[in-house]
Amino acid sequence: MLLIGLTGGIGSGKSTVAGRFAELGAVVVDADRIAREVVEPGTPGLAEIVDRFGSEVLDADGALDRPAMAAKVFGDDDARAALNAITHPRIAERSAERFAAAPGDAIVVHDMPLLVELDMTPNYHLTVIVDAPEDVRVRRLSGRGVEESDARARIRAQATEEQRRAVADVWLDNSGTREQLLDSVETVWWRRLVPFEENVRLRRGAGRPAEGDTGSESMVRRVRARLERLTGEHAGVVESAGFGADDPIDFRVAVSAEDVEQVGEALAAGGFPRSGFDDQDRVHVPADPCLPVTVRLSASR
Repeated sequence: MLLIGLTGGIGSGKSTVAGRFAELGAVVVDADRIAREVVEPGTPGLAEIVDRFGSEVLDADGALDRPAMAAKVFGDDDARAALNAITHPRIAERSAERFAAAPGDAIVVHDMPLLVELDMTPNYHLTVIVDAPEDVRVRRLSGRGVEESDARARIRAQATEEQRRAVADVWLDNSGTREQLLDSVETVWWRRLVPFEENVRLRRGAGRPAEGDTGSESMVRRVRARLERLTGEHAGVVESAGFGADDPIDFRVAVSAEDVEQVGEALAAGGFPRSGFDDQDRVHVPADPCLPVTVRLSASR
């Protein structure tokens, strides 16, 4: 299974991208939909919200009044943190159930609005960000009946473009037409996600990347964070420059001898299958066809 994190700010076109991924065959897990499910009438989640915020957050039918709830937490960090403490664990548990139920050869797209804000991007094989200039997003939101001042406030309450770019493995620019966006989604699907999934499933490397990120600082930070998440407490991850101008970025992971097999399997499942040995190091390479890195795993401590 290949797990993709998909996010973008309000009005960016994230739902359009998720819908096209679903049409292409992805299993889409919609965090917003799950967030509604865990606070439906009769659920423990809704009961806990009422205990914390009062019955005024319910509508006449006993369901969560979302505008009233939003008014309670907007601009109030403590209230928002209390709401998140109620809903986020339930959303995470329900999402994990959906991931586990997907077929072994699935490309699972986790449509997650707060993916960047919650620092979740290292949990995925790949992070896809869809974005558009603020004025374009405001215009789209205004077409849905949102006042301009409210639209800009919502946009600025979310992650910034700079924060999103720092974690984006794939950046989809939605400043053009819907057709252009859908074409970009199809390109990513066929050129990157489909071969990436097959490589992960077969535990094989993708070979030398023909295109993609060629070693930017942001790419190094993203891969490092992903490796640290995969290896957990077993390893220290240190990156170094490639050995030549055209070589991939070299990462070294040092683990105790008893942890080598466990960490090696975690790397393979996370998109870095073993390709062989180099002296005493086990060499792992990306299953991602657009990622120019090498990971060297050694039992050195």
